[in-house]
Amino acid sequence: MSEPTVAVLGASQDRRKYGNKAVRAYREYGMNVVPVNPREATVEGLTAYPNLDVITVPLDYVSLYVPPALGRQLLPAIAAKSPKEVWLNPGSESDELIEAAADLGLRTITACSIVALGLSPAEFPDT
Repeated sequence: MSEPTVAVLGASQDRRKYGNKAVRAYREYGMNVVPVNPREATVEGLTAYPNLDVITVPLDYVSLYVPPALGRQLLPAIAAKSPKEVWLNPGSESDELIEAAADLGLRTITACSIVALGLSPAEFPDT
């Protein structure tokens, strides 16, 4: 059985940002990580993808580190990937996004995905 795959929307090369800390946390946890950010070529040595449409591997999870308005725009592409769960990390959630996700049949979890792994963002230094 292969390790689950998670797409991190808003992944960043900036180690101070939670979109970077999440990439590191998921990798430490043993998951396959697919960074998604149209402005990054790589994140933590992994190829970064400009959008979900170009990702060909099945996604078990999607973790959002983008503003709610952008998250809403991305919902159709997320739904097309049929993930088991969509994590709305602090700052990425809104009532409108949660409602729109539910309308598309997506299961959302509003919480810090790093903490949900049993890790702490503080374990991933800014340097």
